[in-house]
Amino acid sequence: MDFEYADALNQAIRLLSLRHRARAAALLAPLGLHPGQEALLLELDRTGPRIQAQLSEALGCEPPSVTLMTRKLEASGHIRRRPAPSDKRASIVELTDSGKALADQVKELWHGLAEETVTGLPAQTVAELPAILNAMTGNVDTRRPTTHTAAG
Repeated sequence: MDFEYADALNQAIRLLSLRHRARAAALLAPLGLHPGQEALLLELDRTGPRIQAQLSEALGCEPPSVTLMTRKLEASGHIRRRPAPSDKRASIVELTDSGKALADQVKELWHGLAEETVTGLPAQTVAELPAILNAMTGNVDTRRPTTHTAAG
């Protein structure tokens, strides 16, 4: 691929990421949420109670970020934390009733944002997007082991 194409591709990905995050932030603000908190709520809604380390792994973010999010969501009454029976240093995080209701609101918002994001794209393209985007994410995942070899 030549530089002009590579530049156009990288710019498009960067702008999509920035604009999607900004749009998500604008939609989440009336719910009292900041970007990232919705992912934590949805993960707990999907899986049930989790240890914070599991949330960190599932969300692809650092443990201190999850700790900060859980503190804020706990202060607002949407989650509760309790010590894990097997490891008193670990906390189990679960949704409260208000957190479950908020997760339902986030699902509606998330559905609308997805619809808005893919408006005008052919149905076949929309169907293929999750796999394509997940593959692209895997390609740049800094958590994976590097397998590059030196060119000889």
